[in-house]
This record gives sequence, C-alpha cells and structure tokens, in this order.
Amino acid sequence: MNYPYSAYPNRGKLTLPGGCRLGLIMTINLEYWDLTKNSEQPYYAGGPAILPDPLPANVADFPNFMWREYGQRAGVWRLFEIFDTAKVPVSCTINAKTATERPEIVKAADSRGWEIVAHNYEQGELLTDHAHNREAEAEVIKSTLAVYHDVLGRPAKGWLSSSMRGTLNTCDILAEEGILFYCDFINDDQPYMINTSSGDLVSVPYSNEINDFTQLMRRGHTTDEFYTVLKDELDTLLSEAQSDDTAKIMNVGLHPHVAGRAYRSRAITQFLQYALGQPEVSFLTREAIAEHYLSHHESHIPA
Repeated sequence: MNYPYSAYPNRGKLTLPGGCRLGLIMTINLEYWDLTKNSEQPYYAGGPAILPDPLPANVADFPNFMWREYGQRAGVWRLFEIFDTAKVPVSCTINAKTATERPEIVKAADSRGWEIVAHNYEQGELLTDHAHNREAEAEVIKSTLAVYHDVLGRPAKGWLSSSMRGTLNTCDILAEEGILFYCDFINDDQPYMINTSSGDLVSVPYSNEINDFTQLMRRGHTTDEFYTVLKDELDTLLSEAQSDDTAKIMNVGLHPHVAGRAYRSRAITQFLQYALGQPEVSFLTREAIAEHYLSHHESHIPA
C-alpha cells in the first residue's frame, strides 16, 4: 500500500459532484459492543470509558455497556429525527453485529436511502489485533462484508475500520474484495488515490478531530463550544476553497451515545441549519465523492 505525498499548494483544482465548493459528510457511527468477551485482558470498548478502571473482558462492565447502549435505544432515534427534519442525507457506518443484533437501526437508515459503510465486525475488535496475521485480518473483513451483503442485499462500497485502526495489509485486502473507498486515512481535506497490489482505492477521509467523541468526551467541550468548532471548521474550509478555486470536503463524526444525548443534540440541529444556509456547501455521500474522483483524480494529484 502506498499513496503519493502531495503538498496542498502543488495540486490541481479539485471538483466535487454538483460543482460545490465544500462537500459536507455527516457520519453517524452505528456501532455494537459485546457485553463480555472470552478474555481476562481489559476489553477495549471503542474509546474512553464513561467510568475508568477497565474490567477484564469476561466481566460485564454494565456502566460502560449501558452508556453505549443508550445510543442504540434512544440517542440514534433522536439523531434520525434531527436529520429527517433537516432533510439532509447521512453516511452511516455499521459493524456487522449492528446489523445482526440491532437490525431495526440498520433498516431505519437503509429505508431512508442513506449511505451505509462497512465498519468492522464488532466495534471492540480492532484490525490491529491481527496486524501480523494477514489471514486472520482478511477473515474479519470478509465476514463483515458477507453480513453486509446478506442484510442489505448489495455489496459494500466503502470501509472504515474500528477506531481507524487498520494495518499495513488492510488496503490490499479491501481492494481484493472490490471496495471502492477507504476512510481510515485522516490526513487531508481532499480525497486522493491509494495504490495497492490489488488495485486502487479512493481515500475519503473520516475525521478524529471534527468528531463528537473527541470534542465532547476527550476534551470536554460544551454543546455551544462543539457547535462553534463545527461552524469554524466549515467557515475556514469554505473560505479556503473559494479563495483557492478548489473544492474541499468536511466530515463530521457522530456517535448516538454522545451527540445523541438530549442536551447535546442542539449542536447538530444548529449546525445543519447553518450549513444549509451556505449556497456553496453540499451534503454528499462518500460513494458519490469517490465515483467522481475516479474520473478526475489525474488533474488533481497526478500518479
């Protein structure tokens, strides 16, 4: 796997579907965590705990499990209502176990015509657990894609690893499986090509920075501060895109147990209202960006 280093000032002009200056991707992560695992090691549960002092994986950690399950039972439906009201499309990522254990959530997203991106088998199992075992990693990916196809009736087009913890083999495996775009590489405001021995992928970056978990949990920002962060990011990227005569993309990562909490959800409502008022901002899917980029990348970042 390799990709070209490309300094922003040396690139050609990027275009996006519809000719917008800023492609905004609103991502809701529809994730599932096992209550226990057959291990005495601490269970990595997909991010900082609401209560610290991790328990062994074979001991039920009810505060942390229930905190996350709040998102599945209540928070996600609040977010769905917010996006329905705004009439804004969403890019959802799903673990395979979300589809098998919480099918109502996946069906609700799919019935809205929203994009659905494969996102590992279970949130607490990282691909880096298999960093030195390509066969085991490939089995996780293939099993995830098989569940996706069985549940949704179509092949997955994109992939986001749990916690963006891919390995040196991930891109090659995904290309072998016919994946179009990859979201783990969070190093740019624009898409670019990733080359593998099995074919090319389009990098459509996710964001660990413009993300409710980072802003609200790790840094402890308030609801108002989170809205300001989102607005400032959009304003700056749009201003740069206009002055440089090129397009950019912005991803907002959301988790139902974080942004879907009642007192925090206002930040999303306000941000959507603000973004909808910007005529050069379009809400796009990753697939639309990737398909467009495949036909235009040579004039942007030459191979």
